[in-house]
Amino acid sequence: MNPPVLTATDAFKALQAHRAQANEWRLRDLFTESPDRFVQMSLSGAGIFLDYSKNLINCETVQLLLGLARECNLEPQRDAMLRGDKINLTERRAALHTTIWLDGRDVSRDVHAVLGRMRSFSLRVRSGQWTGYTGKAITDIVNIGIGGSDLGPKMVCHALRSFAQPNLAMHFVSNVDGHDLSNTLSKVNPETTLFIVESKTFTTTETMLNAQSARSWFLGHGEIADLAKHFVAVSTNSEEVAKFGIDTDNMFPFWDWVGGRYSVWSAVGLPIALSVGYDRFAEFLAGANAMDEHFRNEPLESNMPVLLGLIGIWNRNFLGCTSVSIAPYHFDLSMFPSYLQQLEMESNGKRVKKNGSPVDMATCPVIWGNVGTNGQHAYFQLLHQGTDITPIDFIAALTPNHSLPGHHATLLANCFAQSEAFMLGKTPDEVRVDLKVLGMAEKEIESELPHRVFPGNRPSNTILMNQLNPSTLGALIALYEHKTFVQGTIWDINCFDQWGVELGKVLSRNIKQELIGEFSAASHDNSTSGLIELARLAR
Repeated sequence: MNPPVLTATDAFKALQAHRAQANEWRLRDLFTESPDRFVQMSLSGAGIFLDYSKNLINCETVQLLLGLARECNLEPQRDAMLRGDKINLTERRAALHTTIWLDGRDVSRDVHAVLGRMRSFSLRVRSGQWTGYTGKAITDIVNIGIGGSDLGPKMVCHALRSFAQPNLAMHFVSNVDGHDLSNTLSKVNPETTLFIVESKTFTTTETMLNAQSARSWFLGHGEIADLAKHFVAVSTNSEEVAKFGIDTDNMFPFWDWVGGRYSVWSAVGLPIALSVGYDRFAEFLAGANAMDEHFRNEPLESNMPVLLGLIGIWNRNFLGCTSVSIAPYHFDLSMFPSYLQQLEMESNGKRVKKNGSPVDMATCPVIWGNVGTNGQHAYFQLLHQGTDITPIDFIAALTPNHSLPGHHATLLANCFAQSEAFMLGKTPDEVRVDLKVLGMAEKEIESELPHRVFPGNRPSNTILMNQLNPSTLGALIALYEHKTFVQGTIWDINCFDQWGVELGKVLSRNIKQELIGEFSAASHDNSTSGLIELARLAR
């Protein structure tokens, strides 16, 4: 079923007309007019609570957005993804991060076989049964990967560090910059370090350069025969894995239908199982599955990923917001904004539709952010009083994973106060009252006034969980995955390819040869040629 041209749909035209009314709205007035607005515009699912009442919307806006979703065939496209259709059109494959059916075949046996091996392996390492070449138990695990093979497991291991095994330190190396690997190797002992090399093809340039360097470092201490005790692989290329020196019995496969930025649910999650234990990893998967089922079965009107995605469409395409700031008020989620950058911008940072024609409106906004309360003392100034309006997602847990008194109440107070401040702002009259209380003279008040006024009317969502744990983290990630799919469906783009990352990789291969002096090419622009020459001279 071909989706209609977005801007030609009746729902889109109705939303454009509705947008003219929204110009006159003030969020503080909308709350005054609707005492039950919070109840009307909040919902729960899979252990996650969403308050979307502080967006510049009313009930009519929501209904019009739901009409847009239906006119863009969201429900049948959701069902196609969930049943394993090959919705990744340019790569002609499915995107099975939510289901276990492919081409009408139940692939659960394959999936559970890998999960069983992950369980057995993680138990052996965590118990000390798996030892290094000198018979000592493993104390450090170094995951070598990039993109989805790094961002996902790294973020999750950091987020779940309260549940981690204390005598097993986790390290993640992704950057081809040697400073990254060198710094990590300086902290670990070759006798007690296990390396996980994560690359589907075992040919990814950055990953394999780091892996070969780690291999050389290890062979400065151990023997070739010892590699199998210190290196395992997450890959599908058994030939290259064996050539590297890894026992293929210690290769954990995943398949073409596992997309990179959705791969944390697959064998790519091996570091998570090692860090928090397989049972906790299973809870993580179960939390994601609970959100998958919510997305699959809940009506659009009460479907959390659908509403979150549609509100994002409203903010992006009708209110003109060019970025979204992610503000987790939980330090263990400090890597979550970076994780969402890949998830959303690599998925929906596209300029052509599925049929290859140019999109007829703006697609993915820039995703950025940092943990609260750090962000308040850095960039919140721009969010409060800057010239751009940036929607914000506040994320918090109602109970902490620590026992320090006073901290959590202060943290939550800041989270809730900031969302209120962005919504309310501060009027000139309110500023005058405050300054008069301070005893400021009238002339000075008028001088100070413009600098202390906050326009408010800044939209935000607040996403809460009772506690950050494996289950709620799984549900939170799945919430944003499905939100991303909803928006890609509305824009009629392929969420599951990422050709934009390839061009620079291709060009870099020849430039590298020029930098190390193997040959010289004259096909570059004069800027690039000049930069290459400067680097050659520096060598």
